Amino acid sequence: MQKNRIEVAGFLASAPVRRFLPSGEPVANVRMGESYTWTDSDGKAQKHTNWHSLSFYGKLAEVAVTYEKGDNVFVEGNIEQRQFTPKDGSPRTVNEIKVRSSHLIAPPRLANGKAKGTEETTPPDAEKGQPDDWPVA
Repeated sequence: MQKNRIEVAGFLASAPVRRFLPSGEPVANVRMGESYTWTDSDGKAQKHTNWHSLSFYGKLAEVAVTYEKGDNVFVEGNIEQRQFTPKDGSPRTVNEIKVRSSHLIAPPRLANGKAKGTEETTPPDAEKGQPDDWPVA
């Protein structure tokens, strides 16, 4: 039996970059970091970050380009090894996650500590106060 499946949740290092294959199929690429902490034998807290290259193909590429740097994203897919030769002529091998499904876990926090899109706004009549006859919730 063989199985090649991975699930990873982490934060995007940048906004995904979309390009098109010669066939016209869209593909989006981005790096994701996922960290974990532990306490070593001396009682000191340690932290390690793993970096993953993600590739989104087809309709998933169109979804991926809506993500932004810092977004907390969950992806499921399989690991693929790809070989290529860049312009400098030295052959390279990369491992990347070919994403099969993904979803946004939570948007990044803004400087005020609130999540993007959840900024509180003051209703236009808030300065006037609330009428005395409004029901209390």
